[in-house]
Amino acid sequence: MKKFFQAVMDIVHSRELIFNLAKNDFKTKYVGSFLGMLWAFIRPIITVLVYWFVFQVGLGSSDVNGCPFVLWLLTGLVPWFYFSDVLGSGTAVLIEYQYLVKKIVFNISTLPIVKVISSLFVHLFFTALPIIVYCCYGNMPHLYMFQILYYMFCMVAFLLALVYFTSSVVLFFKDTMQIIGVIIEIGIWMTPIMWQLTLIPEQFRWVFKLNP
Repeated sequence: MKKFFQAVMDIVHSRELIFNLAKNDFKTKYVGSFLGMLWAFIRPIITVLVYWFVFQVGLGSSDVNGCPFVLWLLTGLVPWFYFSDVLGSGTAVLIEYQYLVKKIVFNISTLPIVKVISSLFVHLFFTALPIIVYCCYGNMPHLYMFQILYYMFCMVAFLLALVYFTSSVVLFFKDTMQIIGVIIEIGIWMTPIMWQLTLIPEQFRWVFKLNP
């Protein structure tokens, strides 16, 4: 517990540095491209439109428990975009920022947080997107939407724990990056995002419900 609180205090004391590194990390992803940071928003939107077209228009997916399919799809894809982006980039963070890791005075425990915050900028925008779509269907915002704050805290904590682990392992086991890539590729199809959990026999659903 002492080490845990010490780590929290290190983050608090380095908060300005972490935020500046996160902003620079976000900007450098799209340096040199014509549309720049707009790509951070364009690619996920196109992905959502492609999935919506394939599953609803092409395969004829209908509403899910009275919820419009596109809205149901968004609430699954938006967290997945954030999860996959942070896990993929965060795993290699110590290698990417090795010039800082080699500096004795730099606290490397803050680097995984940089990736979590860097991707959070775009995620905050896309978190608002399902709410906008929800309202466009004639619904009014309600108190249950404040649960997004709880979701955000849990997602950040979960991802931070994962990235701390994977970014440490990759230094000793280089294949970790490839394994993470495979997990991300499979994960979107093994997670009930594009399909309903009711398609799985009752006795096997508990396996999928282990997925946080």
